[in-house]
Amino acid sequence: MASLSFTCLLLPFLFTILRFPAPVLSYVSPDARLRHVQKEPSRYRVHIVLVEPPPETDTPRHHWESFLPITLTDSGEQRLVHSYTEVFSGFAARLTDSELDAVTKKPGFVRAFPDRTLQLATTHTPAFLGLTRGAAGFWNSSGYGKGVIVGLLDSGIHAAHPSFDDHGVPPPPARWKGACAPGSAARCNKKLIGARSFVGGGDDGVSDDAGHGTHTSSTAAGNFVDGASRDGLSAGTAAGIAPGAHVAMYKVCVLEGCDSSAILAGLDAAIKDGVDVLSISLGGSVSFPFDQDPIAVGAFSAVSKGVVVVCAAGNSGPAPSSVVNDAPWILTVAAGSVDRALEADVELVNGPHVAGEALTQVKNSSSPNKKYPLLFSEERRHCQFGDDSSIVAGKILVCEATDLPTEMSNIRDLLSAGAAGVVLTNSNTSGYTIVVRDYGPGVVQVSTAAGVNITHYATSTRRRSSSAAAAFFTFNSTVLGARPSPTVASFSGRGPSAVTPGVLKPDILAPGLNILAAWPPALGETETSSSSSGGSGRFNIISGTSMATPHISGVVALVRSAHPDWSPAAIKSSILTTSDAVDTNGGPILDEQHGKAGAHATGAGHVNPTRAADPGLVYDLSVPEYAAYLCALLGDRAQATIVRNASLSCSKLPKTAEAQLNYPTITVPLQPTPFTVNRTVTNVGPAASTYTAKVDVPGSLKVQVSPATLVFSKAGEKKTFSVSVSGQATGGQDVVQGSLSWVSGKLVVRSPVLAVAGLNRF
Repeated sequence: MASLSFTCLLLPFLFTILRFPAPVLSYVSPDARLRHVQKEPSRYRVHIVLVEPPPETDTPRHHWESFLPITLTDSGEQRLVHSYTEVFSGFAARLTDSELDAVTKKPGFVRAFPDRTLQLATTHTPAFLGLTRGAAGFWNSSGYGKGVIVGLLDSGIHAAHPSFDDHGVPPPPARWKGACAPGSAARCNKKLIGARSFVGGGDDGVSDDAGHGTHTSSTAAGNFVDGASRDGLSAGTAAGIAPGAHVAMYKVCVLEGCDSSAILAGLDAAIKDGVDVLSISLGGSVSFPFDQDPIAVGAFSAVSKGVVVVCAAGNSGPAPSSVVNDAPWILTVAAGSVDRALEADVELVNGPHVAGEALTQVKNSSSPNKKYPLLFSEERRHCQFGDDSSIVAGKILVCEATDLPTEMSNIRDLLSAGAAGVVLTNSNTSGYTIVVRDYGPGVVQVSTAAGVNITHYATSTRRRSSSAAAAFFTFNSTVLGARPSPTVASFSGRGPSAVTPGVLKPDILAPGLNILAAWPPALGETETSSSSSGGSGRFNIISGTSMATPHISGVVALVRSAHPDWSPAAIKSSILTTSDAVDTNGGPILDEQHGKAGAHATGAGHVNPTRAADPGLVYDLSVPEYAAYLCALLGDRAQATIVRNASLSCSKLPKTAEAQLNYPTITVPLQPTPFTVNRTVTNVGPAASTYTAKVDVPGSLKVQVSPATLVFSKAGEKKTFSVSVSGQATGGQDVVQGSLSWVSGKLVVRSPVLAVAGLNRF
């Protein structure tokens, strides 16, 4: 929810939230890396098979089965796992390698690829994003998203949570074709209008054993819930970004991961049911060519039918080219911080005051001067003291973060041995990004820089003085107005895209660090809150691009409610070109090291919902334009796999290079001679309006725009302009970045301009 990513990153949050060492599905975690889940060896493997559509005289199921062996598998399982009619024509089936080879030789076969297992990658964030209740403001003017259906592919939902109460929500629109599955545990109403499962062999209920799906769906479209908090932290009225919108859950994940075949089945059903927005907080560990990526293939079908698809950028940052879900037709979301901290301070005796955070906070001692010896050992910097109470009892230990299971185990041993507390310092990679976790009472997390100060104090005091270093903790609960904000979270996936570096990815930055949202009561002992209509619910604080994704899905729902006739590309453009390029201090958005964040970390900027519904101009894209781009990028076979339209074969289309795609951002090669791209904008603002080009670039870059003025006389009118970029790298820079803005009065339509060294793909 707003005080309250497909990227399933899970393992760390199980330890953090559930407090027992089993992998939790569907958490986009900064510490776990997206990975394939290894299954027991078997000569059968699920393959996703694309085939030509069945003839009019045949049924789809009979057509699919004509490709398959008539026998069951050796263990008696049916061959057909899922069938698809909307994402493409085809099926998922259990086949041996030799059987698959036979299938590929049958008439009508198009393509096959193996099933892969992917991982699932609040009370204040609406206000942080400028959304407030009242007669004035975007929430009210957009009807809080009423009439819009947000579908989520995730781990299920705790339907009884008050976030999914339907008070104030109208019935779903007549075009809605979905429902709660028979026998499902979900309690559908006017808020939660659909719930189906595609795991476990069928509709076996959509209950959420991971918490992830409940968290993301309430973030996107949860209803207002008063008195929400996590053990008193982040207290307030919880609400999703589009609290008036409808929710449809498609359970495609279990604790072990999310199979591509199930994801495609969920996508297929969501398109049939009539969702407006698809929120997919999961993905792979690396980016695949789009014709081999089930999310990219399925998302294209959804977008071609008018559905906006929002996906997580992944949690493998800050490494370059770690972004996933990077197809241009997907709205790819990076994760940032908000201006709220769960403050806990480390008070160093005769030393500096150091600010940190703690998810589990205890009441400050009635004896505030009680101090404890502070111990840091370079040899045991990860706190491998075991349970030796003779060393750790009565001391505050300083530890450096490592992998989460090791941290949890070591900290548990220290506290059991009588340690007075633990200061957990970030690794160098995490920098200032503190992902709060439930390590238990007496643990304070601090940034890398703060950790350097603390370890220096501990070691230098020991050398200089006969008295030991000492410290105590002060817990300050929830503090608003934290600065700088937003910053890019360390784990957030970064560009450039490995598949299409000429298209800026991720697209947009949204809140994804330490987000409070709904949580199934059975999965954690968090504070209970009641809605105005009764019922109990729990809330939890977790992090990831999984949490950022539903924030954008909610914004999409608000924009679609205000502009139901806009295309998915126009809605994406409106969100990108109205985003903020600066933080709440008015300075540049910073990364996890508090250096200036580049566009490969932030995308176009930080989302600004209140401006997104009135962008003035949009950069629109249609299926033929995407098809022409795919022809240039991957060729006819890949284009045929994704677009599947004989009238749009590569022989009948121009080949559109990445830089020439009519995207709201501009990426070109960095070279001394001018490189020119063309863009077309559509007027969605005042009928009679004039826009003037404003270029903001460093001195090493030269940008010319022609024409420099665009004059419109009617709504829907289109204008084309060219942008020529030339320059050279300075100071070893690989990317030189600026912006082009079209300005008309208060309307500013801003596009990042990136010139990239070594980008010779055009």
